[in-house]
Amino acid sequence: MKKLCLLFIFFISSYCQAQLKYPILSEKAEINLITIGPGPELYDAFGHTAIQVKDELQGINVVFNYGVFDFDTPNFYLKFARGKLLYKLSKSPYQRFIYNYKAQQRWIRTQTLNLSLQEKRNAFGFLMNNLEEKNRYYKYDFFYDNCATRPFYAVEADLGNTLQMDYSKQQKELTHRDLIHQYIPWNSWGSLGIDTALGSVIDRPATPEEYLFLPNELKDAFSKAQLSSTTGKKSLIIKEEKVFTPSYVHSYSTHFLLSPIFILGVIAFLILFRTYKDYKNDTPINLLDAILLIITGIIGVLVSFLWFGTDHTATAWNYNLLWAFPFHIIAGFIVIKKNPPRWIYPYMKLAIILVFLIFFHWTVGLHIYSIELLPLLIAITFRYLFILKRLKEIKG
Repeated sequence: MKKLCLLFIFFISSYCQAQLKYPILSEKAEINLITIGPGPELYDAFGHTAIQVKDELQGINVVFNYGVFDFDTPNFYLKFARGKLLYKLSKSPYQRFIYNYKAQQRWIRTQTLNLSLQEKRNAFGFLMNNLEEKNRYYKYDFFYDNCATRPFYAVEADLGNTLQMDYSKQQKELTHRDLIHQYIPWNSWGSLGIDTALGSVIDRPATPEEYLFLPNELKDAFSKAQLSSTTGKKSLIIKEEKVFTPSYVHSYSTHFLLSPIFILGVIAFLILFRTYKDYKNDTPINLLDAILLIITGIIGVLVSFLWFGTDHTATAWNYNLLWAFPFHIIAGFIVIKKNPPRWIYPYMKLAIILVFLIFFHWTVGLHIYSIELLPLLIAITFRYLFILKRLKEIKG
């Protein structure tokens, strides 16, 4: 009898501790998906997603946010560059969370999920369990594991086969690169950097579910989704609310005179003009050639690092290496010698072939390069032909 009493006390104690750890939601509770519009900086140009748990009877009104990282992490920038930076789930008061985004003039929408009481409690328990120190960290992936995909998979896990997504609002057959460019204008430095850093893996058509890495795509898909049961179907979303509408819309356009296409176009023109003058004046290989090869080589080292030295999935198979070839650094120091070694001649032949391969890839759609690079690639091609001619004269 004494053992039974002790066992009963143990279960009552455990239950009370669970109550303190995870409050039991009441019938009045709501689980809301919060979608935040694009912000002023490149890193928040795609918007944001979070989950609100609200229960007036329990005095709960908090937001769970999967988009948090710690700037005090040791070797922060190295880990970020290598794709090893851990993001974490955070919990904050609703009003404080909303205030930050209002101050940034970003639109805010909420969608109330049509969940049963038990499903709400399950979702809240899932989030609270994820919030524990041992569970809250995850390795962020922009396309496959981010602030929008985490809430989607949490809802999907809670609802199981009853959740029927509707992707009819999606624009069909878009690639990941196409989806990015809906938010980042093509003639901007952000667009140029993204297109140079990311590989051909983002140039295949995304599946409907893969669109959901974008918060706005998740919002639109949830607005059309349904829940099936033995009694029929019902909408996943029972209420949508515009929490905040900004007084202006953020613009990511760049003044044309400061844009990549203008600046790179001017550089390309100067290279072509100098190449024409050097050709007409029988000028030998010079410092311009060394600088051009060394700079493209350095870019190639960075591209190679993103492909082979990081955990980023989107930087693989990056054919920008065809024009930004790491070994160009060595060639840059060799080519300006009075008597360069014999191997530099076939090497420059290879460099020209690689650049021509870019235009082939572009045509067949194997890799979509940044259009801003086109003037520079044309100039590089002509300059390499000039180098090859001068090397042939030295060789002859």
